Amino acid sequence: MNDFPACPKCAGENTYFDGTTYVCPDCSYEFNPQESGAMVDEGSLTPKDANGSELADGDSVTVIKDLKVRGSSMVIKQGTKVKSIRLTENPEEVDCKIDGSGIVLKTCFLKKG
Repeated sequence: MNDFPACPKCAGENTYFDGTTYVCPDCSYEFNPQESGAMVDEGSLTPKDANGSELADGDSVTVIKDLKVRGSSMVIKQGTKVKSIRLTENPEEVDCKIDGSGIVLKTCFLKKG
C-alpha cells in the first residue's frame, strides 16, 4: 500500500503524487494536504465563463471560438449567441439548444452577455 493520504473528496486510497499535488484517479480530484480546506464541496462551485463571470440558469452567452460538434458535421461558429442556458451538475458544462439541437457546451468556450 502507498503512504499517500486518502482523497478528501471520495476517501479513495488510490491517490498518487504528480510532482505538485496529490491526485485521486477514482474521482479526478487534485489536492494538497498541507493547505487548509483541501476538501471542496462540489455543490458550492459556481459555473463561470471564460472571463470569470458567474453563469446562471437563463443567461445568454456567446461562443468565443469555432467548435466542432462530436458525432456530427455541425460546427458552432465563433460569435454564435446562445439564449437561455441551463446549468448542469458539472460546473464546467452548460446545456443549451442551438439550431434546435440540444447541446452541452464547456463554459471555458463561452462569454456571458
